[in-house]
Amino acid sequence: MIDRLRTDDTPDARSGWRSRLAALGVLLSCTAAMGSALAQSPPKPDWGPADMPPQDGRIFLVTGGTSGMGYEDAKALAAAGARVVIAARNPQRGEEAIERIRRDVPAAQVRFEAVDLADLSSVRALAQRLRTALPRLDGLINNAAIMAPPERGTSADGLEMQFATNYAGHFVLTAELLPLLRKSDAPRVVTLSSIAVHRGSIDFDDLQSARAYDPYGAYAQSKLACLMFAFELQRRSETEGWGIRSIAAHPGVAVTELIERGPGVDSEFGRNWSRDRDSYHSAAQGALPTLYAATAPDAQAGAYYGPTGENERRGPLGLAAVPPAARDAEAAARLWTVTEEITGTRFSSRVH
Repeated sequence: MIDRLRTDDTPDARSGWRSRLAALGVLLSCTAAMGSALAQSPPKPDWGPADMPPQDGRIFLVTGGTSGMGYEDAKALAAAGARVVIAARNPQRGEEAIERIRRDVPAAQVRFEAVDLADLSSVRALAQRLRTALPRLDGLINNAAIMAPPERGTSADGLEMQFATNYAGHFVLTAELLPLLRKSDAPRVVTLSSIAVHRGSIDFDDLQSARAYDPYGAYAQSKLACLMFAFELQRRSETEGWGIRSIAAHPGVAVTELIERGPGVDSEFGRNWSRDRDSYHSAAQGALPTLYAATAPDAQAGAYYGPTGENERRGPLGLAAVPPAARDAEAAARLWTVTEEITGTRFSSRVH
C-alpha cells in the first residue's frame, strides 16, 4: 500500500485519496466527539443496595436527607458502614430521621447539621463547621430540592428560590467543601438532576425569572443547571487536578414529599401525580441511581445515571439520556462563571 501511494500520483488518484482523507477526518472528528459516550458502559440493570461495596470509614454528606430519596441515601450508606452527615433545614425533622435510621440500623453513624441552601451564609457556615469537624469528605450528595412553588419567591441573597435551593446553594457548598473533598483518596460529588431537564433551558437574560415566572420552567432550568454543573465540575476536576469524580443522577418519578411541598397535591399537577402514583418508583427505588453513582466501583466520572424504562420515569438502572443543552460545554462554562459572580464564590485548589 505504501509503494502504491508513492507511485500512483495521477490527478484522479490524488483526488480519490483527498476524498478518502477527508472522510477519515470526519470519522475521527465524530469519534472524538463521541468518545466519552462510547467509553461509558451501563451499570447492571438490577443493581441494588446488596451490591453496594462496604463503606466502612468513608464519610458522606447528604443534603435534604430528612425525607424522600435523601433519607434513603443516608440510611443505605449508614447500613453499609459509612459515617453520614444529613444536612437540611429543620432540626426536628433531622432528629426524627436519625431516630428512624437507627431503628433500622442500630449501629448507624449518622448526625444532623442544619443548613438552608437558599441562604448562602448558612451554606458557608455549614462548610466551615464541617471543615473543622471532619478529617476529610469522601462523598457529597447534592440531593435537596424544591419543586414548582406556585408563586415566585426569592432567597436571602435575592435569587429565585428554585435556582437558589436546587442549584446555586449546591454550587457554593461544593466549592466550600472542595478542600475537604480533596483530602479523600477517592472523592465523589453526586448531583441530582431530573427528567424535567429535557424541557429546560438556561435563560441567561433572566436567570432569576424576574420578568416572567413559570413554576415548572424555573424548576426545569434549575435542574438543567445542576446537570451542566456536574459535567463542568468533572471537566474542571480533570483540568485542575482536583481528583474529584463528579457524577449526575436522576430518580425518574418517585413518591416523595416534593409535590406536597411544591405545587401542592390539590394542584392540577398534583392531582395528575396522585392519580398515577401507584405506577411510580418508591423513594428507595428512586435513590438507586444516586447510590450507584456514590459507591459503585464502576460508576464513571462524568456519567449520568437513572431509570431506563417508560421515558425514564421508572425501570431498570442505566445511563440516562442527556439533553443537547446539557452537552453544551461553552454554555456550562458561562453558567459556571455567572454563578461565581452572583454568589461571590470561587473554587479553590488549596487542600488545607
